[in-house]
Amino acid sequence: MMFEKIRERLSYFVGLLAVVASLGLLFILIYDIIRQGGGALSWDFITNFPSRFPAQAGVRSALFGTAWVMIMTAFISIPLGVFTGIYLEEFLSRGVFKKFIEVNISNLAGVPSIVYGMLGLAVFVRAMALGRSVLSGALTMSLLILPVIVIATVEALKSVPTTLRWAAFGVGASRRQVVFSHVLPQAFPGICTGVILALSRAIGESAPLILIGALSYVAFVPENPMDSFTVLAIQTFNWASRPQEAFHERAAAAIIVLLILTLAMNGLAIYLRARFAGRKGAR
Repeated sequence: MMFEKIRERLSYFVGLLAVVASLGLLFILIYDIIRQGGGALSWDFITNFPSRFPAQAGVRSALFGTAWVMIMTAFISIPLGVFTGIYLEEFLSRGVFKKFIEVNISNLAGVPSIVYGMLGLAVFVRAMALGRSVLSGALTMSLLILPVIVIATVEALKSVPTTLRWAAFGVGASRRQVVFSHVLPQAFPGICTGVILALSRAIGESAPLILIGALSYVAFVPENPMDSFTVLAIQTFNWASRPQEAFHERAAAAIIVLLILTLAMNGLAIYLRARFAGRKGAR
């Protein structure tokens, strides 16, 4: 009994120490970024295009490029990922084939992002001749986050009580009606959270986009899916790799913008989850 209490307290202490250490390092990094880049952050920094002069350099093209890529990625990956998860959990019968698919999707979620960049370069840029365009970038990022969305959808559907399904079947509902009218609304908060967190991961990725040939210097705003582009992560990498200290300040300011966008997306996930969870409680 005494040994169990000691082990429990030791586990609690180790866990608390790990949390404090992780948060401490995170706050130190954020403080250093704000200290270095806070002075460069301004409205001109948001509206100006990149420049070889640090004082005039801005993130306008990278910001619009990020928006283009993320919107197109969302339109491609969300329907595919969500409906794949629904099919796997609600319509595909249990068996070896289903287990095989689930295991491979879980493995794909852990594949390094650079591998998806190599696949995007081979398939979308070269084989499909889409070039180094926004569409190629969006398709590549869709491959990156599709497994995450599928897994999030499956887990959200699993969290819905089986009794709800049987109750709907009991009053004569078809499987399609059970899934889309009863189960899916209950699972929507979890699905929405998983989708936004997957998009939050994509917004900070640079390796796949660098590999498919996204530009590090773009002095224009993309106007269609076949235009060349850059994103905030690549623009940050470009400035951070330069020797001038002024560009390092611009890189830190771009990181702040990227952090704001990521926190806004995560905040949206929390809000939507709470909102739809409240609706479920009201019902």
